[in-house]
Amino acid sequence: MFKKLTIALLLSVFVVILCPINLPTLAASLSDNQWSNHSELPILTVERLAERVESPGISDGIPTIDLREFIVDLTPENREFRDRFYQTLQTELNRSSAAVALDLSHSIIKGEFFGTELGLRAPLYGDALLPLFPPQEREQLQRDRSRLLRLSQLSRSLVGVAPESVQIAVFKAPVKLVQTRFIGSVHFNNTFFLDRLEAMGATFEKNADFSEARFSQSALFYSSIFADSAEFRGSIFFEKSGFNRVLFQQGVNFQKSRFKTTGNFNQVNVSGTGNFSRTLWENNADFSGSQWQDRALFSRAKFTESLFLTETTFEKLASFREARFSKPVNLRGARIRDRLALSDATFSRNAWIEVAGLSFESDTSEITGDPGQIGKKLSVTTLQGNETLLRQLVRNFREQEQIADANQIEYMREKLRQKDLLQRIFGVNINRASIKTLRKLGLSPPQIKAIANAQQERLFGTLSELLTIEEIDLATYIKLRDRAIAGEPLSLAGWLRTTIRWLGVSLLLLLSCYGSSFWLVFGVGMMAISYFGLLFWFVDRYRPFQPQPQIPTVFETAWILGIFSFLSSAGILAIFRTSDRPGLTLACLVILFLPIPALLLWFFYRQSPHIDSLEISYFVEDGGIRQLRLAIGRLPIIPRFAFFRDRYLPILSERRWNWLNYYDFSLNNLLKFGFNDIRVRDKNLPGLISTLVWYQWSLGILYLTLLLWTLSRTIPGLNLLIYLK
Repeated sequence: MFKKLTIALLLSVFVVILCPINLPTLAASLSDNQWSNHSELPILTVERLAERVESPGISDGIPTIDLREFIVDLTPENREFRDRFYQTLQTELNRSSAAVALDLSHSIIKGEFFGTELGLRAPLYGDALLPLFPPQEREQLQRDRSRLLRLSQLSRSLVGVAPESVQIAVFKAPVKLVQTRFIGSVHFNNTFFLDRLEAMGATFEKNADFSEARFSQSALFYSSIFADSAEFRGSIFFEKSGFNRVLFQQGVNFQKSRFKTTGNFNQVNVSGTGNFSRTLWENNADFSGSQWQDRALFSRAKFTESLFLTETTFEKLASFREARFSKPVNLRGARIRDRLALSDATFSRNAWIEVAGLSFESDTSEITGDPGQIGKKLSVTTLQGNETLLRQLVRNFREQEQIADANQIEYMREKLRQKDLLQRIFGVNINRASIKTLRKLGLSPPQIKAIANAQQERLFGTLSELLTIEEIDLATYIKLRDRAIAGEPLSLAGWLRTTIRWLGVSLLLLLSCYGSSFWLVFGVGMMAISYFGLLFWFVDRYRPFQPQPQIPTVFETAWILGIFSFLSSAGILAIFRTSDRPGLTLACLVILFLPIPALLLWFFYRQSPHIDSLEISYFVEDGGIRQLRLAIGRLPIIPRFAFFRDRYLPILSERRWNWLNYYDFSLNNLLKFGFNDIRVRDKNLPGLISTLVWYQWSLGILYLTLLLWTLSRTIPGLNLLIYLK
């Protein structure tokens, strides 16, 4: 007997290997078998209906008319039963003040199903039904009346005919349609569900109309199938709405609908057009894992809380034109195969779009939005794993000639790079961290032991590899993400190179937003010109040396300080308006401008020089010509050839406009551009003064490079010529 069982088992395995199972075909056959079993259900007759109505069961403590697992024939050929069906149920469901539920779960409904005929039918106007409604629904009913009254007045004034009186259907108790199959159309328009609607796993083979419906309690459509169009236009969901894993094969219309609580649409599949335009979401909207085979329209929608579109796939246009976002939008891991349109969308201060892991699935994929605005709202939390995405976003905006947005993405990328470099310099490397260091990171003893054992076996290439350790959970990884790194330990030379690179990236970010803000560079230049102009005036006009000390007049001092205040205020204003970290930008300027000049001035005034021509200015001007000059290759000291030297004369200190010469020289020395050719003399010039002048000249070379680089990245035509290939 055992031998026979063994042979049979081997034969079964052999057959399975040679004849692999087609899973989709198997699933389809199982589904067909399921409905074939349903086709064997008993047919609901007038007698069975009367029996169930006369003896309702109890479900969840509520009297319930149990019509489960029946075939309900409501076709025109079965007109007599259809009329009795609606009349009997409508009378029983609404004959008393006690709420009676209706359960049609696991049944097959043939023909058109008019759910509105089963509810309590009443005109929209009047106060007879008001005691049935909760306060919030009662207020909504009054708003519906006001809206219809305005429409009636408008129709009467334009057409001269008043619209027909609108009636509503009210369900006081739960309606259960779990795994119910509707072969014909379904009508629940203008219906108030005062209790929950359960339609999990239901199948609607024809169009389903829930337009202008009001769901006072939860409306659950989990795993339902809408084979034809689904209409939820103008509906209101006061409580939980569950459309998880719903399949809309011919599109769905939620236009002008309102969701008072979280709208759950995760893993929904929309084969046709999904129209969610003008919807109002007063809580979170969850579309994570959803699939959109056709257009997804969210135009003029208003999202009061967060919108989740994680792992979502958009095969065609996803339109959020004129939408309003008050909280973040999560597009992490989403896939775009056509276009994500965000034109004229409004974002509050607390709203942004998280695009980490977003992928462009085709050459025509693109994100569009308002120039100069949309780039500021895109956000990526980490550089690792998002380098390709950031390059694609930069190219996306450059191809649309939205240079400011492309620069904003590059600025965000370099900020992430700066953070990554800083972690590599000062962060804890998990590959060489000691037990004491791991304990300081807040890890538990089992986690420390597991990491220590893993260190002996391999090196972690990325910090995310810690998740492969059983003792490390996601919460621990998130806690370590900003405090630790993984990778090859840095040598001393590698540490120095990384530090220098971090300093360079930091300077570019602080002084120019990585070449994306001309006005920030302009503000830095204004600060440099005003500061060094004041400095040159001070060393030239304040000479408390014997035997002939020189001190500037009060009038001259007031003028020079007034111009300095004006120029520096303009520079500070530009910095505060354009830099996202103005304090650090000013601190960087202080480090560049203050220590070295202050040290030079301290030595200069300490040594009390006794040299010739002490009473003559250190600065000279070309007396042969006065004009605007661009002198990038010119040095700040006059030439040695006597013929040229005779053309340079000391600036006139007794003139009231003499202060202009010092700012002119500072402008010349920094930007290699000025109103006149002013330099320092080459005879009897203190070395400390010459060092100060050359220091600003060196900073000017760096500043001019930064300015030209920034202009090349911000001028549209030049930018496209340089960066697009």
